[in-house]
Amino acid sequence: KWKLEAKVSDYLDWFPYKNVKIVELLNHSSGMLWWSPFYEKIKDMQSRSEKWQQVLQLVRELPLAPQDTSVYSDVGFITLGAVLEKIYDKPLLEVWQLLKENFYPRLTLDFHEDNVPKNPSKYYAPTERCRWRNRILQGEVHDENAWSLGGVSSHAGLFGSVDDVSWYGLLLRSQWLGVSKTLIRKKTTELFTMRSRPMGKGDWALGFMLPTKGSSSSGTYFSPLSVGHTGFTGTSLWYDPNLDLLVVLLSNRVFFGRETKNFASLRPQVHNWIVESLRRV
Repeated sequence: KWKLEAKVSDYLDWFPYKNVKIVELLNHSSGMLWWSPFYEKIKDMQSRSEKWQQVLQLVRELPLAPQDTSVYSDVGFITLGAVLEKIYDKPLLEVWQLLKENFYPRLTLDFHEDNVPKNPSKYYAPTERCRWRNRILQGEVHDENAWSLGGVSSHAGLFGSVDDVSWYGLLLRSQWLGVSKTLIRKKTTELFTMRSRPMGKGDWALGFMLPTKGSSSSGTYFSPLSVGHTGFTGTSLWYDPNLDLLVVLLSNRVFFGRETKNFASLRPQVHNWIVESLRRV
């Protein structure tokens, strides 16, 4: 449905930067701002679709700041959501449901529409006492922009258990090995998991993180072929095809405040402990 050379403006005629490619959103080399407080401007009384359109209007008004190295961008991933909507001619939530039905029928990761938990809130880890929402968040998306969009966005909002996320990681592994029963081909998985930026310009595949030598959240043992991603609240998934090892962490580093940074040093150590313990078996 799209090619690697495709530009964002090929699908979004309102997008002001005509040379930005879709792959540059995926590997964060587009120059789009890393973040913007859209939630401060979203009108509460609007429907989810109206809020989404308001955010896209705010996106088109943001400046572009190209630089030599990749910088992770929430705004870029929000824009990718708009591209998906155009490709499928469906709202983002329906696109997600369609993809699950066709590719991941067992996947139970899901959005909490209108920020209403699908299960009793006691089944969810409390995230943080939010100063803006003036309560402890539990079963609601932590990210303010995603929350303001009614819990549905392309940069944040999915809920699931460690089993859910692990199952997705194992499915990715089976696609990588070419034994998946989904419609996604091995060469497609290889394309999206191979380095897409020159060394020193950003450790990114297409959508996936790659280990940064000496400072990877996956620790010191995961090979350069590993792929993964982290989440702001302390979640992560890493898979190393050399070790054939998948590690999923669903922690909550922000419970005592998002300024807490200690987890940044603990997470790679956890990965190291896992590898070391397996080597002793």
